Amino acid sequence: MELTVSVIAATLVSGVVVGVFLGAFGGGGSVLAAPLLIYLVGVSSPHVAIGTSAAAVAAIALFSLAGHWRGGRIKWPCAAVFAGAGLIGSLAGSTVAKSIDGDFLLFGFALAMAAIGLSMFRPSRRQGDPDVRISPAIMARIAPIGLGVGAAAGFFGIGGGFLIVPGLMLAAGMTMTHATASSLVSVSIFGAATSANYALGGFVDYRLILLLLAGGAAGGVVGIVLAKALETRITLARRAFAALIVLVAIYVGYTAGVSIAAAN
Repeated sequence: MELTVSVIAATLVSGVVVGVFLGAFGGGGSVLAAPLLIYLVGVSSPHVAIGTSAAAVAAIALFSLAGHWRGGRIKWPCAAVFAGAGLIGSLAGSTVAKSIDGDFLLFGFALAMAAIGLSMFRPSRRQGDPDVRISPAIMARIAPIGLGVGAAAGFFGIGGGFLIVPGLMLAAGMTMTHATASSLVSVSIFGAATSANYALGGFVDYRLILLLLAGGAAGGVVGIVLAKALETRITLARRAFAALIVLVAIYVGYTAGVSIAAAN
């Protein structure tokens, strides 16, 4: 597609939005990237939107990860085990997704978005241990969860943070703050693996990646600041964000459903 002024501006804004939500919540932010590319920027192919957004989300998450790392909020051993197992799943999931028709993939993406939004309404049932350490028992719980989350992330072209955060809290018993920060390790790796797989099929627009990164870098800084400010009001903030995701999912599902019906 041609890089007009409006396309450049829309892509930069999209990057800012994704960066803010990734930095603030870890999970959920990446799911907005592909819809923004399709409906705001104007990318016509769902596969290109997913492949391109996956690369940008990986890099934006990496930027936000650096800020959380400096803040000492990442539980690296647990995060590394989760990401390592999920890498295998993300490669398998993205391979399957490339062979599916774009409209059907987009409809499935909308269902995944709705599930993400609804899952974020659930309150955390435990505070978690801020001093948690890796152990064989924790590794045995983290690895299979990471594999499954990685497969979902690869198939739908999303970072998977909405599953990684509760997965880390459940398997490792860490706090939401630490799980949110630690989830960015997996978001970065899953996104990079998914995008690389899509790139092999020519489904990545590298120009848009750079623009998304420029916007995402600025948004990530804002998101990290918000994460600190919202620590005492995280539940309310996540529910407002969840409502936004559900609304976007309804729109994406409707438009994809109309296209599928028209084709048949």
